[in-house]
Amino acid sequence: MKTIEAQRPVHVGKVVRNARVFDFATPRGAHVSDSSILETVDRLFALLDERGIGYLLVGGIALLQYVEGRNTEDIDLIVSPAALARLPEIVLSGKRDDSFAQGTFEGLQIDLLLTSNPLFETVERRYATVRPFVDREIPCATVEGMIVLKLYALPSLYRQGNLVRAALYETDLLTLIHRYQPALEPLFAELAPHVSATDLAALRKVVAEIQERIARFGQGFSG
Repeated sequence: MKTIEAQRPVHVGKVVRNARVFDFATPRGAHVSDSSILETVDRLFALLDERGIGYLLVGGIALLQYVEGRNTEDIDLIVSPAALARLPEIVLSGKRDDSFAQGTFEGLQIDLLLTSNPLFETVERRYATVRPFVDREIPCATVEGMIVLKLYALPSLYRQGNLVRAALYETDLLTLIHRYQPALEPLFAELAPHVSATDLAALRKVVAEIQERIARFGQGFSG
């Protein structure tokens, strides 16, 4: 994989705060407390450390460790169901299955990827590193782990007709592949047991198109 100069350390609380402040869907007059958001995020990670909870940061905030990206209000974590049971402070909401759950911690949205899904367990075990954030060091998915998770999500997004989110994920993939040039065949091998042959073929086509775009970018435009 290509070696790239590290991104500037990310402040998780400020990323979440900025996403809320600049969310123009928020009703006029809605109060957003800077200090409250920052303190809530700090308490969450302090709680995870105090309880000795194994977790892996993924999603938009993890992505910011590797590339410049958009703000995100959600914190995405891979955790085991057993670990989640030790965190009653995270109030679960919405639907939960063997792969996903959603919850809130003092009003902070948390998306949970559960290790009862074999691929998520593999990412937590094989594609984890510790990255320096401004306020603390946090277990975080590697570039390869981020790519595996983005690819795994794409077929579902297309079946749901969520083309906007699918396009964002493909842009994330393009940025990661262009910047870091990871070996992709081992990642397809990792995905193969967890997606259908049809989906795997479609994902290979998506990545091939991304690589073609990267190649065109390198060629530039002639006058």
